[in-house]
Amino acid sequence: MSVKTIQLDDSVYDYMLRLGSREPDVLRRLRAETAELGKYSYMQISPELGQFLGLLAELTGARRTIEVGTFTGYSALAVALHLPADGRVLACDISEEWTGIGRPYWREAGVEDRIDLRIGPGGETLDALIAEGGTGAYDMAFIDADKDGYIDYFEKALVLLRPGGLIAIDNVLWSGRVADQQDQKPGTVAIREFNEHVAQDERVTLAMVPIGDGLTLARKR
Repeated sequence: MSVKTIQLDDSVYDYMLRLGSREPDVLRRLRAETAELGKYSYMQISPELGQFLGLLAELTGARRTIEVGTFTGYSALAVALHLPADGRVLACDISEEWTGIGRPYWREAGVEDRIDLRIGPGGETLDALIAEGGTGAYDMAFIDADKDGYIDYFEKALVLLRPGGLIAIDNVLWSGRVADQQDQKPGTVAIREFNEHVAQDERVTLAMVPIGDGLTLARKR
């Protein structure tokens, strides 16, 4: 038993991945190609988070999901693999180049038709979904994009989700910098403000979990 989340050294982390994550080869190879992007590779989610998102999709019975921030498509693929044949991931990103890396892997995995990629600012895409009558039509959302936009993305995702729908928000621990009040960098401040915003929101049931760089789960009441 432990009264505090354990720290993972490399050996324990490798053990967890080996026995606690079923990463298909197509996902592993996409993750490996993304790692070759150098300074931008840090935007890749961890394999255990990908596994967790897939499990969340199954637990919520998700058929229609939203993703704000697709990068090279690992998270979209991880979720799409756990959706039914008629399920859809509506993926929002601003980069044709980075999302183009993932497309061949989506196709190889046989789920390209489950991923509806929308290129453009995420907030504008969500606004369009609302204007098209998407209020309450989605089951799950994953937010992993520009941190200054987190509150806006969260508010719009809350409109688009059905009651009981789930929002998962990445990077909420920000490598621990959110707890350092001396750190006033824009990204840190934005995450800190987002965390405080959600913590006080009675429209959702909340849990922050130390997976990857910190993940907040917010279930719409």
